[in-house]
Amino acid sequence: MPLPPPPPPAASDWRDVPLTPGDWVYRQDARGSIALYGVPGSDALVTLRCDTAARMVYLSRAGSGPAAPVTIRTTSTARTLNFTPTGGNPPYLAVAITPRDSLLDAMGFSRGRFTVEQSGVRTLVVPAWAEIERVTEDCRG
Repeated sequence: MPLPPPPPPAASDWRDVPLTPGDWVYRQDARGSIALYGVPGSDALVTLRCDTAARMVYLSRAGSGPAAPVTIRTTSTARTLNFTPTGGNPPYLAVAITPRDSLLDAMGFSRGRFTVEQSGVRTLVVPAWAEIERVTEDCRG
């Protein structure tokens, strides 16, 4: 019986790492709009919310723990932000971003994907779909 082929080598470039399973969903509600990324029927792994009253965009990732640096990596930018616990259930860590921050455009126009990296937890490799720019534009308008 032949041996199975060896697994492919680990990707050394984040742009070659497979996407984290899931899809983006866009919704509007009384607070503004929100884009949620994750597996349908499960809690979102990443959210991007436009709070129209605060005129802020909130980027969050699923998880608990104390405030932590989280790096957002796109094809044009890598920026580390200090995410803090939201206090909600399920737990998320989040950061407020002004709607005109160039990081939002970098995420929306990244070549196919961007990453959400936090020490000690799984890196999320998220597709750069139109929902990101829809939420961003909702807050800019």
